[in-house]
This record gives sequence, structure tokens and C-alpha cells, in this order.
Amino acid sequence: MLRFLTAGESHGPALTAILEGIPAGLALSPEVIDQELGRRRRGYGSGGRMKIEKDVVRILGGVMGGVTTGAPIALLVENADHAKWKGKVMESMTAPRPGHADLTGAVKYGYHDLRPALERASARETTMRVAVGAICKYFLSQFDIRVGGYVKAIGDISADFTGMSYPERFTRAEGSDVRCPDTAAANRMHIRIEQIMQSKDTLGGLLEVVALGVPVGLGSFAQWDRRLDARLGSALLSVQAIKGVEIGEAWANASLTGTQAQDAIGLETRTASHENIDGKKGEQLLYNNSLSRTTNRAGGIEGGISNGQPIVIRAAMKPIATTLTAQSTIDLASGKPTTTRYERSDFCPVPRAVPILEAMMAFVLAEALIEKLGGDSMDEMLPRFAALRKARLDDLTMDAVSRVWWE
Repeated sequence: MLRFLTAGESHGPALTAILEGIPAGLALSPEVIDQELGRRRRGYGSGGRMKIEKDVVRILGGVMGGVTTGAPIALLVENADHAKWKGKVMESMTAPRPGHADLTGAVKYGYHDLRPALERASARETTMRVAVGAICKYFLSQFDIRVGGYVKAIGDISADFTGMSYPERFTRAEGSDVRCPDTAAANRMHIRIEQIMQSKDTLGGLLEVVALGVPVGLGSFAQWDRRLDARLGSALLSVQAIKGVEIGEAWANASLTGTQAQDAIGLETRTASHENIDGKKGEQLLYNNSLSRTTNRAGGIEGGISNGQPIVIRAAMKPIATTLTAQSTIDLASGKPTTTRYERSDFCPVPRAVPILEAMMAFVLAEALIEKLGGDSMDEMLPRFAALRKARLDDLTMDAVSRVWWE
């Protein structure tokens, strides 16, 4: 129901995307997208290209009078750096860089030069993922669903978020040039990135992305490819240099027993003061019949379906393979050992990856929400969202009747 495609090369004239499936009636301006594109450019440890590219979007279709029409939305971002490459004769690239798509791309597509693989596999492509994700985040916000992220670790330096709410983490991360809410850890991360730049190397790290306000019931266990955790995992792993994804407390849960690793279900109750007819004060027990949890080890997803708690995903980003320090390789043209040639890149892309992972999470959640609600317009979807079943006893029609399920 919701899908997107991107096209374009890292140093080509422009990057484009088409997003299909956003309902009609969503007020949308380029500023909504440009704000997220601006976030993608920021982050200590980025390379020199971010000083060149301004990344301003043009909406070419699917929006009329500032409102989506329900038709595919076409987006374009021009590459300012293209002017330096246009018409230039470039030296052949025949020495693949370890960890990149250079060698695998050449084998798969039969390239006579490695540049076509480099150009399309480049993380520059994520510009359009962020543009698409900006629309999805804005769509989700109409239903009070919020997606945010921050840096958990860079290299061997890890942050501590004890006692810090998710909204506070989001806000504090945006005030940090390494996008880490923990000020003390952020300062150490900044110093570590400086050291890695001086040593002509690169750094990876851990990122967390969180979705708040997600209703119960997105995704399904009915088929493997409809499971929400599988869809989110796939989307985040598709981002360049992301090599691992953890949902909730997955790695910690692996060392626990079954009774320790689950999120116990309870019934939320409230009390209110009242005054009896005879004037005596007392406490009235009020039941709102909401099923509640005190922990979130599952990361907001059970059985492939959202359970109403925050969806929490942790992603591992490897140190990117383009390093100023040359690495050993083989020249595919001569067959002789050689070293890699440096292509301009980031030293630590982890801070800049936060809005990219947010974008991919937002796309999957928007897709799942549209799938759940149905309809072609915001006018149809908003009332349906308000009527969704919730995790309350009143919304569950258990009749406690014994049945024969199979004849």
C-alpha cells in the first residue's frame, strides 16, 4: 500500500524519489522535508561534502495547492557537487575497497570500472530516504505518533540514559553535535572522533530509534513478511553500514530465563476521592480497564504486532570502509597487489545516521498504519484511527465459552 523508489548517483546531476500510497488531504510543504534534510547534513565527524550540498527538495508531483492528492509524490534534490564532475575525464577505478560494494558490484553486474558501483551504493542515496521519511513522519504526526532517535555509543564510548524520558532524549540529542543526549558521554565522543580524524581512520557506533504513540495492532503474525519486527529490521538493515539490529532488550533477554525476559501484564486502576451521602469522605475505586506493563523488554512488539508500548530499536553501524589510511587490495586490471585510493567520505557517520534510521522506521510504521486503517484520504483515516481497538477489557470480547476448533 505504501512504497518508494529512489534513483540517482552520488555525483550525478540529481537524486530522485517517488513515494506512492500517501493518502489525499495531507497538507505538505517542502519545508517539512527540508527540515529533515538539514538534520541529515549535521553531525560531527562528517566529511567535506556536507559543506557543499544544501539539499533543498523540489516536489514535482502528488501535491497540489499544498495538499497531497493521493497520487504518487515525486521528489528531486539536485547535487551541487555535480558541477565539478560534469564533462570531466576520470581516471579508471580498478582497485576495490574492502567493505564496499566495489568488488561485489563488479562481479554481479560485470562492470569494466568500479565507479558505477561506488556511485549508486554510496550513502548519498539516503538523502532521498530522508526526504521520503520526512513525509512519513509528518503523516504519522497527524495521529500523534512520534519517531525520534539518538546516538547510544561511538566506538567504545557508551552513553547512560538512566532516568531520561524518550522525549527528553530526542530534544537533548538535537542539541549535541554527536547527537548524544548524555552530555558527558557526548564530550568524550567528540574527543574520540577528533582522535580518529587525526589518525586517518573511521569510527562506528550504536544508535537507538524509538516510536511513541504507536497503537496496538500494527503488523501481523499471519505471514512471515507481515511481522512488524521483521519489516523494521529489514528496513534498518538496508541502510549503508548498518550490520546489526536489536529490538527491545534482545541481547540481554538471550541470557535470561523465560520468566525474567517477558513484560508482565497487569490491569491499570485509579482511585478518586468522593463524599458519601452522609457527608463522610472515602475513596472510590475507578477502573479504566487498561492492560498495562511496567517493563518493555519486548521493545513494543509481540508476535510481530505492536503492543502499544514504545517501539525501541537499537542498530549497530560499522566503521565505514573509506579510510584516508590506505588498505591492501588487488588491482583488478593488472592482477597485482596494491592499496586503496581515498574517496571523500565521513570519518564517523553515526550522528548523521540518526535521521536516516528515523526515516526508515517512519516509512515502515506509516505503511503498517495505512494497511491497518485503509481508506484513500485523511478524512477517512482519522475517524478510523480514533475507533481502533485498544488494550482494554472493554475492547476485548472474551466469552469464556469452550469450543471444538477442528472437526
